[in-house]
Amino acid sequence: MSYVTDLIDCYIQAWNEGDAERRQSLIARTWTPDARYVDPMLESEGHAGIDGMIVSVQARFPDHRFRRTSEVEEHHDRLRFTWSLAPVVGEPIAIGIDFATTAGDGRMREITGFLEPAA
Repeated sequence: MSYVTDLIDCYIQAWNEGDAERRQSLIARTWTPDARYVDPMLESEGHAGIDGMIVSVQARFPDHRFRRTSEVEEHHDRLRFTWSLAPVVGEPIAIGIDFATTAGDGRMREITGFLEPAA
């Protein structure tokens, strides 16, 4: 696997991590301190803001898991990948495509997400 695939897999792992300390470690490993996340329903900044956003999504969708559903495409400092959110057993309730920019240290600086209709 490539470095950017590992980066995005750690990012997805953070969305699924229920232990606060492990989740915050994953966030620090994958995001710059001044990072920004925005999609049609959510927006946050910085490690604490991203952590709070993830906690709120986990509370709203217990027993659901995020999964990366595509290869990670990369050029320059830009990444693109698709994902789904589904119950442990069952069809996805959300499907999305995220576009990320990376910083010089290899961590993500920003993600812009778009949601697709779920089946």
